[in-house]
Amino acid sequence: MTPQLVVSIGREALMLTLMLAGPMLAFALVVGITIALFQAVTQIQEMTLTFVPKILAVAGALLIFLPWMINLASDFMRHIFELIPGLAL
Repeated sequence: MTPQLVVSIGREALMLTLMLAGPMLAFALVVGITIALFQAVTQIQEMTLTFVPKILAVAGALLIFLPWMINLASDFMRHIFELIPGLAL
């Protein structure tokens, strides 16, 4: 196993992690900013007002993007399994 291969696999794994977490984080960010603006305008400082909508937004994003996320993860694992025979000495 060459150092370049290790770096390449690590880079692919990090990119996959970002791509899998990205949609849920983006939904949480948009909902969080919207709720923060609402709280600033109305001066309501309730902690559960930010927590519950973010959880629902992340759950909704997970439901929407789950097939795509499973496809990405399975493609990555298929690629890793295809590399295994070439790693034998």
